[in-house]
Amino acid sequence: MSLLEATDRATTTSSADWVGSRRSTLIALTLITVVSVIVAIGLGPVGVAPPTVLRIIGHHVFGLFEAENWARTDDAIIWEVRLPRVLLGAIVGSALGVVGVTLQAIVRNPLAEPYILGVSSGASTGAAAAILFGIGSGLGAESVSLMAFFGALGALALVLALARSTGRITPSRMLVAGVAVSYLLSAVTSLLILFAHSAEGARAVMFWLLGSLANADWSTLPIGYLGMGLGMVLVFWWRRRLDLLALGDETAMASGVDPGRTRLLLVIVVALCVGFAVSLSGGIGFVGLAAPHIARRVIGPIHRHLIPASAALGALMLVWADVAARMALQPRELPIGVVTGVVGAPVLVALVRKLNHSN
Repeated sequence: MSLLEATDRATTTSSADWVGSRRSTLIALTLITVVSVIVAIGLGPVGVAPPTVLRIIGHHVFGLFEAENWARTDDAIIWEVRLPRVLLGAIVGSALGVVGVTLQAIVRNPLAEPYILGVSSGASTGAAAAILFGIGSGLGAESVSLMAFFGALGALALVLALARSTGRITPSRMLVAGVAVSYLLSAVTSLLILFAHSAEGARAVMFWLLGSLANADWSTLPIGYLGMGLGMVLVFWWRRRLDLLALGDETAMASGVDPGRTRLLLVIVVALCVGFAVSLSGGIGFVGLAAPHIARRVIGPIHRHLIPASAALGALMLVWADVAARMALQPRELPIGVVTGVVGAPVLVALVRKLNHSN
């Protein structure tokens, strides 16, 4: 065997081992997330053991087991309250993780996170208008969520208009437009709170701005899963384009990818994901920033593996943040944004220090 053949075989074997290792890591992350979801469903002021949780879910979904084997209160707590709440936390966390990865590649900035486009601020403005002044009340029981979603779409349209006003969309123009729109709509939301006549309404808006899964129910869960799930599938479908964008526009164009058009499509998709997430859970920060960086250290920078790893880690982080939010100060509940902020701030500081050392 020649030296060249031996080198090629060693390289191929090493590459196969590395791919196998990443696949094993993804499987492990998925299993940990699934187990965490089951455990989290049983945690709360009234604890329910994981086997009972599984029997209750099996009974309602597949018709298995007899309902007499557990208390009716446990059945109501698990099926009506905690299961939709934890499932919403899992999909929102996954979406924020995937959106964070996507934006970091689009703008080529490791500090990019899901709310830099101003979509969260737009959703907050819409929700505040619905809560404080009843705008959109004709939309029915889900008027707050719908107004938040429409606000997110309005913010996206404004950002894209500003970013394209002086030419094609570039990372720097998108960042500047997103920051400007975010500040503008945050000021509008503050004015709405200032002019509100209801102190209770203002408090509800502030709690919503910091994020909560308390309003999760079965009526809104399918819409959230469909919207955010479709967005994450599209992002994964374009994973190769994300690899090229992360390397630079010149590399993308040399490979036959139009960076401007690709960036626009991806921004629309991730903005819709954020719009769905914020409309259902409020503003939850740091998950979309921390999950991609942890995933990148665990599994590497290739988006084929980085996207599902970020989704799993985002779900894992938000599920346990929600557990901490509802158990830390029982019987009171903390906004999830407080919990994720306490955890995410050290991550951000560590990231900035790492960037300074690398420079």
